[in-house]
Amino acid sequence: MSWKETYQSWLKRDDLEPGLKEELNDLEGQDSKLEEAFYAPMEFGTAGMRGVMGPGINRMNIYTVRQATEGLANFMDELDTKTKKRGVAISFDSRYHSKEFAHEAAHVLGAHHIPIFVFDDMRPTPELSYTVRHLKTYAGIMITASHNPKQYNGYKIYGPDGGQMPPKESDKITEYIRKVTDIFDVPVAKEHELRQNGMETLIGEGVDQAYLNEVKQITINPDLISEYGADMKLIYTPLHGTGKVLGNRALQNAGFSDFTIVPEQAIADPEFITTPFPNPEFAQTFDLAIKLGKKQKADLLVATDPDADRLGAAVRQPDGEYQLLTGNQMAALMLNYILTARQENGTLPDNAVAVKSIVSSELATKIAEAHGVEMVNVLTGFKFIADQIQSYETTKAHTFVFGFEESYGYLIKPFVRDKDAIQGIVMLAEIAAYYRKQGETLYDGLQDLFKTYGYYAEKTISKDFPGVDGKAQMSALMTKFREEKPAKFADQPVVALEDFEKQLTTYSDGTSKKIALPTSNVLKYQLKDGTWIAIRPSGTEPKIKFYIGTSADSNKAAQQKVADFEKAIDHFIEA
Repeated sequence: MSWKETYQSWLKRDDLEPGLKEELNDLEGQDSKLEEAFYAPMEFGTAGMRGVMGPGINRMNIYTVRQATEGLANFMDELDTKTKKRGVAISFDSRYHSKEFAHEAAHVLGAHHIPIFVFDDMRPTPELSYTVRHLKTYAGIMITASHNPKQYNGYKIYGPDGGQMPPKESDKITEYIRKVTDIFDVPVAKEHELRQNGMETLIGEGVDQAYLNEVKQITINPDLISEYGADMKLIYTPLHGTGKVLGNRALQNAGFSDFTIVPEQAIADPEFITTPFPNPEFAQTFDLAIKLGKKQKADLLVATDPDADRLGAAVRQPDGEYQLLTGNQMAALMLNYILTARQENGTLPDNAVAVKSIVSSELATKIAEAHGVEMVNVLTGFKFIADQIQSYETTKAHTFVFGFEESYGYLIKPFVRDKDAIQGIVMLAEIAAYYRKQGETLYDGLQDLFKTYGYYAEKTISKDFPGVDGKAQMSALMTKFREEKPAKFADQPVVALEDFEKQLTTYSDGTSKKIALPTSNVLKYQLKDGTWIAIRPSGTEPKIKFYIGTSADSNKAAQQKVADFEKAIDHFIEA
């Protein structure tokens, strides 16, 4: 059917959920918005689905949530009875309709006689990952749009290891989802019946305590915290999200007692009224924390996004102002401290390995090498880090000690198989105590790393492609880079091109070699001066991301190089 026919079919339904019916009536006559909502079904990829909430087959609503869950349920119906009966754990964030979507998913699974374990209230994404492992469920569902604005929501599926569902299984689930042609005809069970027959179980504090007991184990030097961390002033903001449930308890358990939660942002507000873009990599999200930090002369400010898988931070400078740290910088500080402290106390394994994404800073690689630790690169998406951890546990060839992505995601201990900002808060606070003992701040520690390994600078640039034509425009731009093959950026020759879709690295001398990573629509250019530039379409949003990583003899020179390469990218796109 055309988008207009699909729209009319929705409009004519007498049983359409009342709120969606009202929204649909409000869209009457707005053809561009209606076309975007009805022109095609929501895409379900390896990262699940994410989009604007509202009526339509290309929107997040109870019907598209039911459709996605029916796909998962049909997939699980093909499993053996014992595996299917392990069930599914479900959590959700503070957004509009998140709790409703979580329970709609439970009703669909219940109709297939699949046991479900639903949190009694919002919980962080990393706790959902932990819960799958803790309860030994077969799968997990997280209802969240992570750091996106208030109009978005999303749906992620996790596999038996607690990582996002692997590509093979995810592809099969996608096939089942596409077979659900009538999203209004998905069977749902009644919640009170599911509760009465024991098919649905509410979970909460018991899992919280088990998770927090694991988080407590990430501390490397408790004596350091007792002496220098107990009275260290911290400010924490959960940005109106799930971090408020566990973040303060994790800090207290680790021994940090002198901290304050930003009161305005401790409210679970789906409007995100104080920060329209609740992403801790944006400076604006720290405005209230900085205001409170200056009043209390706090040493460290930390922020978690609404589902508490991303962590941002700012540190006080001698002049009383606060310096925000990038995701790559925080990762460098974490990795350096973990390796240094564990070497000192004799707990660093001989076969230790760290894992990062291919678009993350090479400063971390230098730090790992200096400590005799291997750094492994994987595709973007924390599920690929989770895959590596699972492999190491199977083969015993390596012991995982740290993983990160430049997008403010870190994992210290693998009892979680996704990025975990709750772990990150505790570790970053311990590192702040470590530098405080030396009369320094985290920022001073970062400068020490730069002096040792060189001044590294990175930048991520997003180009948005909204609307019906967005996907075609993104495809055309990726094709332009592949076919026109830029030979240089900002006068720096390209010495190697890694095309992860073709799984081939091509060198400037004409030679080539295979890439031993899964297929992905990513291009990465290696330049003569050591700079790298990567390009990839986002897996969850209508945008292409451009990544720049470089280094120089000074911070000023490194930042200038980033600016020059950004201009070169824009010039190529516009040419």
